[in-house]
Amino acid sequence: MSASDALSFLMAWTVAPFKIGSVTPSSSSLATLMTRDIGPETGPVLELGPGTGPFTRALLARGVREEDLTLIESDPDFAALLKRRFPAARIFEMDAVGLRHMALFHGPALGAAVSGLPFRLISPRKTLAILEGVFANLRPDGALYQFTLGWRCPFDQSLLDRLDLEVARVGHTFRNFPPATVYRIARIKTAGTYDWRFA
Repeated sequence: MSASDALSFLMAWTVAPFKIGSVTPSSSSLATLMTRDIGPETGPVLELGPGTGPFTRALLARGVREEDLTLIESDPDFAALLKRRFPAARIFEMDAVGLRHMALFHGPALGAAVSGLPFRLISPRKTLAILEGVFANLRPDGALYQFTLGWRCPFDQSLLDRLDLEVARVGHTFRNFPPATVYRIARIKTAGTYDWRFA
């Protein structure tokens, strides 16, 4: 993490602490944990709230093509920074809530989504809208990777049930400030789509 990135993040947090959610950018350890299941075979990847781009850099290091990245960032300063750093990526300066009303692709095309949004600070109504937008663009086998600075999933079970989603804990890292846990959120496999050979 560069000193300028840390300062940019701290300044953004000072202006809007309930929007940014952390005083520092995510560590390389957390970025590695967030992206470890993603690679070039994943195809297009969506990133929510990339900030200064630690997860974006990790995705590129995993072999994801820059032109396969779609970044959604609401902070204008971060969005401008991302456009300079990742010119081949698609970058939208907007609130992630808008995903529900925006067709990013022609049908569900995303292989994965990674999120740095502080869902603990986002209302249930907005959270529902964001998740609906994300999963409308994800392929049936795609998943959302979300980290939290708490010890449990940031999505309530009632919300997951409403959207027919299930959650699995990917891992935890103490090498982040504060320590963080990563979760994988995916659609529940129905009897008609479940492959019983691997049960």
